[in-house]
Amino acid sequence: MLNRKMALRVVDPYAEALVSLASGQGLLDAFTADVRFIAAVWQATPELGQFLASPLVKTEAKKNLLQQVFADQIHPLLLNALQLLTDRRRIMFLGALCQRFLELQRKLQNIVLAEVTAAVPLTEAQQQSIRERVKDFTQASSVELQISQDPTVLGGVILKIGSQVIDLSLRGQLRRLALQLA
Repeated sequence: MLNRKMALRVVDPYAEALVSLASGQGLLDAFTADVRFIAAVWQATPELGQFLASPLVKTEAKKNLLQQVFADQIHPLLLNALQLLTDRRRIMFLGALCQRFLELQRKLQNIVLAEVTAAVPLTEAQQQSIRERVKDFTQASSVELQISQDPTVLGGVILKIGSQVIDLSLRGQLRRLALQLA
């Protein structure tokens, strides 16, 4: 598939333009919600990505599908941007564009994304506690959690904030103890 570096080169100008447009129009929160919706649809239906990426499908057919799927769901300016991507034959990068838009939006609003891996589902109180600690640690205005489950963690959590990994899991503690004993 397309490598991430090439995709970023292509989508960066579009993502920056969308963030600029959204913040200039006072629509950043609305665009963010819409981009999250688009990303969820993109991930849930791989057929959509295959259809939009196909060089055999005419541009008008792609634009009609985007209109049918998203017209009543997202802001008209964002739908126009999707139509523009289709015209410029960049619509196959929609997943990467959504991801990059969300990265830029977080940076603009000083929001940190913390990827949390836990053995069991976290309660709302545990999630709030993690948010507060990450907020104190990073000095961010807000913290977004992306939670996944991995039973091999055994207990505790593994936090990934940017490129930093904080292993507070039972598995990590056992591994450190084994290294100390060795």
